[in-house]
Amino acid sequence: MLLTAAVTFIVALLAPWAVKPLLVRLGVIDVPTARSSHSELTLRGMGLATGLGVLAGLVTGVLTQAVHGNRFLALAVAACALAAAALGWIEDIRGLSIRVRAGSQLLLGVVVTAAMITNLHVAWWWLPLGVLAISGYINAANFMDGVNGISGIHGLVVGVLYATGGALAGQPWLTVAGAVLAAAFAAFLPWNLGRGKVFLGDVGSYLLGGGIAGMAVAGFLAGISIEYLLSPLMIYLADTGYTLVRRYRQGKRWYESHREHVYQRLTDVGFSHVGVSLVVGGCSAVTGVCGILSAGAPLGGALIAQGLAVLTLVLYLALPSLVQRRRIRPAA
Repeated sequence: MLLTAAVTFIVALLAPWAVKPLLVRLGVIDVPTARSSHSELTLRGMGLATGLGVLAGLVTGVLTQAVHGNRFLALAVAACALAAAALGWIEDIRGLSIRVRAGSQLLLGVVVTAAMITNLHVAWWWLPLGVLAISGYINAANFMDGVNGISGIHGLVVGVLYATGGALAGQPWLTVAGAVLAAAFAAFLPWNLGRGKVFLGDVGSYLLGGGIAGMAVAGFLAGISIEYLLSPLMIYLADTGYTLVRRYRQGKRWYESHREHVYQRLTDVGFSHVGVSLVVGGCSAVTGVCGILSAGAPLGGALIAQGLAVLTLVLYLALPSLVQRRRIRPAA
């Protein structure tokens, strides 16, 4: 597993040197919009390099037999992540209508979930849940990819937590898949936070969402504790869901570009990009650890851990308002 993670990290770290000229030649440039938290034209699409790291890690894992147990699930997760990345790449270079994009995401969810259900011999009534989970989290990861470092840290945190959950549940395929995800997105951080800043683009955020959702659906169908799988995703899901509901209640179109997510509002009250990314990643780590602790704890301990996770979630959602009130108060 360590070799697999190391190969993933090295390839994902070095691949941008080869991918960057391609992006320049194709003119894959991120133009700031109403949703953006940056104001300059920036090269995007570097998620292609991250995807190469994931692919290299998968090949290494299979060849070294690091992926053992249910190898099919690891392959299905990788296929979900890479197919989602391919869809994101088309979006980056050509653009897709909302209908085509949504239809393709749903189709991906159907194919991947159906394959997992067939392999695991579980009830087919889980198919709609898997489809919604995969298509939904691809979009959540895309919506949340708006400040430097946030996706890289999210991939690192969720990957480590899923690898831990796989080890505790006796599911080696999840341990390896989580380690590959963590290594690939950790390798992107120096490129995203350094002087020559580049963005993942849709290819990278779709890769992240597809990989995480694929692991979550496969883990759920394989009987892994829901606390291991859902807790690390609570912050992303809450931010996305809360923002969509808030916009719907205000009569706004949910699919239009905007910058009303909690993490974006944190930049408006003075947080730096790195600061916001650390807050989101730190809160996800707290909720994820609480989930792991609650899964095998007695009732009292489980309630305490789950209560701490909910408290972390509530504080995160309220943080922009709390900071804004504190800054206004002295001037009143």
